[in-house]
Amino acid sequence: MSEQAGPSETARAPELHPDLAPLSLLLGRWEGAGVGGYPTIESFRFGQEITFSHNGKPFLIYASRSWLLDEDGNLVRPLATETGYWRPQPGGQVELILAHPSGIAEIYVGEVTGTKIELRTDVVARTTTAKEVTAGHRLYGLVGADQDLGWAYDMAAMGQPLQPHLSAQLKRAGR
Repeated sequence: MSEQAGPSETARAPELHPDLAPLSLLLGRWEGAGVGGYPTIESFRFGQEITFSHNGKPFLIYASRSWLLDEDGNLVRPLATETGYWRPQPGGQVELILAHPSGIAEIYVGEVTGTKIELRTDVVARTTTAKEVTAGHRLYGLVGADQDLGWAYDMAAMGQPLQPHLSAQLKRAGR
């Protein structure tokens, strides 16, 4: 019985779907550090890796991993991870679907303006064991002369109103 062959590593990369042009600035692997805080937790520093890829279809595949860092920048332990899909829409609009292993799923809607992407939650769903998160606001953009990826996340959770929670500046580490 023969197995079906899948794409090999030597296979040609798929062409970028034309609908992805406004989001193409995100493509690649990004690494860096950021800061976090919230009224219900102590402030912290974190390291992060984000990957934006595509398979030729009209969406970006997104994955993010982060780690708690100590004062010297050393890795302490894993923090959050999230995966999802960025779906461009006509007129510079974009939809983002995210899933978190902590039991939270979010749908964001927003707009791409040049090198800036701003998104707000449309829906937040959670399992009975997930922490209470009720809203989010995300901002992504290319910043500085090196065109780093800067991003910020405001969150409403645990009875608190929407307010800053996380931000980071990441350098392109690969395409």
